[in-house]
Amino acid sequence: MKFVIQKVSHASVTVEDQVIGKIGRGFLVLIGIAENDTKEIADKLIKKLLGLRIFEDENGKTNLSLRDVDGQLLLVSQFTLYADCRKGNRPSFTNTGNPTLANELYEYIITQCRTQFPVETGSFGADMKVELLNDGPFTIILDSAELC
Repeated sequence: MKFVIQKVSHASVTVEDQVIGKIGRGFLVLIGIAENDTKEIADKLIKKLLGLRIFEDENGKTNLSLRDVDGQLLLVSQFTLYADCRKGNRPSFTNTGNPTLANELYEYIITQCRTQFPVETGSFGADMKVELLNDGPFTIILDSAELC
């Protein structure tokens, strides 16, 4: 499982010319799910995500968490995070989770995060347009292969 976390001033997701998810200050999280991912792996990444202290405090140090700044989450499924570009110029997506498993875990992540924070979402499997103003820029990649 991979989370690409971008600290944003604002972000939104549009599907078929309709904004379906929109946040102010917080995290835009692109979520990639592999075939061997589980709820236990998701729980570890969620805990790390929600505990990240990457917002500046009064001294300009990255010391505040999402909770400390009343932040929001925009969670977007993105299977292309598991693109394999080792051979040729056309990415392979054989490492991605099957759509049923991936959607189940994506919905699980949304549900778990909503117990603690305001959450907006993309639409699983849809052609989405994502807009954001990256604050920093500040982008962090959480990869379960490195954390679990």
